[in-house]
Amino acid sequence: MLWSSDKNIFVLPRIIIVIFTCTILSAILFISLVNRPVYDDGFNIYDIHGYAQEGVSSTSLRIQRNAPGPGSFVWMAAGVRLLHDEELRDARLASLASWILLVVGILIAAPYTGFQQFWYVALLTALIFPYSAIATATLLTEGPAQLFAIMGVLVWTESVSRPKITPSLFILSCLAGLAMGLATISRQYYLALLPAAGAVALYQFKRRAPREGPRWMASIILSLVMAATPMLLLFHVWKGITSPSMTAGISYSNYQAGLGLNFLRPVVASFCIGFYLVPLTFPIMWQVHPRLRWRALLTASFIGIVAVRFRENIVNIGVLHSVIGTLSRLPLNGVIVFGFIAMVIVYNAIAFGLLVWEKRAVVLESPPVLFALLIVLFYVCEQLGVGGNIPFYDRYVFPLAPFMGMLAFALIPELTYPRLIVGSGMYLFSQGLLWRLSHLP
Repeated sequence: MLWSSDKNIFVLPRIIIVIFTCTILSAILFISLVNRPVYDDGFNIYDIHGYAQEGVSSTSLRIQRNAPGPGSFVWMAAGVRLLHDEELRDARLASLASWILLVVGILIAAPYTGFQQFWYVALLTALIFPYSAIATATLLTEGPAQLFAIMGVLVWTESVSRPKITPSLFILSCLAGLAMGLATISRQYYLALLPAAGAVALYQFKRRAPREGPRWMASIILSLVMAATPMLLLFHVWKGITSPSMTAGISYSNYQAGLGLNFLRPVVASFCIGFYLVPLTFPIMWQVHPRLRWRALLTASFIGIVAVRFRENIVNIGVLHSVIGTLSRLPLNGVIVFGFIAMVIVYNAIAFGLLVWEKRAVVLESPPVLFALLIVLFYVCEQLGVGGNIPFYDRYVFPLAPFMGMLAFALIPELTYPRLIVGSGMYLFSQGLLWRLSHLP
């Protein structure tokens, strides 16, 4: 063990500062050198340009082309209008600014909270996740969305857990609710924030409402109303959860999105979540009780074998697909590689579930951790209602990164050399994904 959990609050800020300094330098260098659309820039710049020119109105909302909500596009469009320089560069700088605000905000506020370590861990996990570097230097909507979601959840859970609701905490809880609402209209996958917040509020109500009085109840109700309001207003304008153009299938030649019933998508989402959960929680695979280890291994092996039959349906696009494809070129063929990866994912998930149950008191006593667990569960459930034919990219797990990090460190709080090495590898892989774009046409 390198650092105990008690020393994490002193070590984590230093790690964050070092990593984000490198991230800023890398992003600025990329923005300066690669002055052309890459990745999703070509798609997203259309709506950014529209909001920069027309502002936010019912008309500009209805003609939005892309599936994500307007929140991140409006944020980047504001950067374009403010900087008045080259549109692509200005929008990218606005996206980077959202990360700067997030990091500075957490570093300043965390020492005054009751869950300081979880604030740092949520930020650190978001920074090292494989798609984080792309989100800081390109026009991915995940940048501003992460700002709203992470700050909203952390401030809201802090405010509802305080023993006394002061007027300042009352205001903060409402603003945090609004931030979560803005996250939902930046990336609709953050809709899982709303039921997660409702469940945490209900649990807190059962534990403490009688002695907290009407002010606590009012702060909870009003914050949840403010969290739901942005999506309700957008739903009123769009008549759905995606833009009319996307629902009608005219935004792209071969994709459309909307509400529907999709039984495969939760399976694919669970597989991708399990894949990215492994590097965050891998030490738990050695902590399974010997009595349960063989049962877990047999279960994981059986599911891994079954998953091979459906591998083309489970992973057919994204970085995870590329990783499996690369490993498949080794002497082992693709079937064996995929089956082994599936087995590891399932075994780690079983070990994770057992540890969550074993440490359920820790989860239930910490509102941020309980929120993190619930949002992962609700995120998988909401995939059942995602209609259309847009595939589930493993990038869509990115919104869950900070919450997965909180869960991982709540269960395994020690920082060890293996965890630091794996985290460093994730960060370097993230930078590799970004700079790979500079060589693509």
